Amino acid sequence: MARIPFSTLLSSLILLISTLSIPNLALSKTLKRDVKALNEIKASLGWRVVYAWVGDDPCGDGDLPPWSGVTCSTVGDYRVVTELEVYAVSIVGPFPTAVTSLLDLTRLDLHNNKLTGPIPPQIGRLKRLKILNLRWNKLQDAIPPEIGELKSLTHLYLSFNSFKGEIPKELANLPDLRYLYLHENRLTGRIPPELGTLQNLRHLDVGNNHLVGTIRELIRIEGCFPALRNLYLNNNYFTGGIPAQLANLSSLEILYLSNNKMSGIIPSGVAHIPKLTYLYLDHNQFSGRIPEPFYKHPFLKEMYIEGNAFRPGVKPIGFHKMLEVSDSDFLV
Repeated sequence: MARIPFSTLLSSLILLISTLSIPNLALSKTLKRDVKALNEIKASLGWRVVYAWVGDDPCGDGDLPPWSGVTCSTVGDYRVVTELEVYAVSIVGPFPTAVTSLLDLTRLDLHNNKLTGPIPPQIGRLKRLKILNLRWNKLQDAIPPEIGELKSLTHLYLSFNSFKGEIPKELANLPDLRYLYLHENRLTGRIPPELGTLQNLRHLDVGNNHLVGTIRELIRIEGCFPALRNLYLNNNYFTGGIPAQLANLSSLEILYLSNNKMSGIIPSGVAHIPKLTYLYLDHNQFSGRIPEPFYKHPFLKEMYIEGNAFRPGVKPIGFHKMLEVSDSDFLV
């Protein structure tokens, strides 16, 4: 049997040791930027979750596991924080600005807490963020236009807060946005028609605000809202009628117009939206008749019409009950 030279064995051994040690090196280091940011959060707000945040390294240190709600990934020779999910733990205090130093975040979920004050403009630094969930807090002031810099964002949940001012038109700069929840705030003004240019937007909910304007203004851009399935405009101050052009939103399944100040007749073309399933017209000032095609629509399960000025004999479809769709139904 031929002997293998010692120098060859030594080289192979060094290569093996190097190969085995690289992953361990990567796993042993968390980027100082992320360690500093999360320790600032841990120290500043007195979060109830802190009891589970043991040690100084949020990604885990030796025998210590990663901090609860913190997900890390290896990038090069370091670990970075990619997800922060700390919800329903009654966190009290201002939005933690240190979060905006976690530049590799893809998911930030702080919903169902008691965060107050504004979202800081530094939120625009989180370029990799895909899901931002801040619903069910006490956040205030205007929605920062810097959210429009989060080009990877697919899900934006800001509902059930106290945001005021207008919906920033910069949200139309989010090419991958699919779900936009802004309901139950104090938003005013008009919905930017630029949102209609979002090619992937499936769900738009601005219900229970103080918004004004007309549907005609909202859909004035040709080819707008090509993927929109659910449109919630309920409980605002929208006026005018339902334009025939609304039938061009061919993907629409839910149209929720309840409790506005809309008027006029219902155009028959809307009944030709192929998969229209729920139509809520109640508590407006609509008049005339409901065109017969609505009653023959193969998918239309519910059509609520009470509280209008329709002619006698106009009948609803289905039984009037509150439509409740959980936000979690759209989290993917």
